[in-house]
Amino acid sequence: MASSKLQSLWNHPAGPKTIHFWAPTFKWGISIANVADFAIPPEKLSYPQQLVVAVSGVIWSRYGVVIIPKNWNLISVNLAMAGTGMYQLSRKIRHDYYNEEEAAVTKE
Repeated sequence: MASSKLQSLWNHPAGPKTIHFWAPTFKWGISIANVADFAIPPEKLSYPQQLVVAVSGVIWSRYGVVIIPKNWNLISVNLAMAGTGMYQLSRKIRHDYYNEEEAAVTKE
């Protein structure tokens, strides 16, 4: 049974014998790097970079849903990219805008 599942994965149109497998697999590096950046201070984050990561993740997630055959690796990596990009953007926005308001209130 396990060999038949491995055989079907191997021969899948988006399986390891195709670029449709390897491109999303290597794209996981972007999401992993973004998760590693959770530890850096928000002032060092870049709006343009995180916006591109988030929007790219949303667009390609949608594409992964409509293509046939479904490429679940493509869908999952792009959902991860969209999620990490949006989280990083929220950290940057909270730091840039909400901390200034709190500092102004405490000065008064």
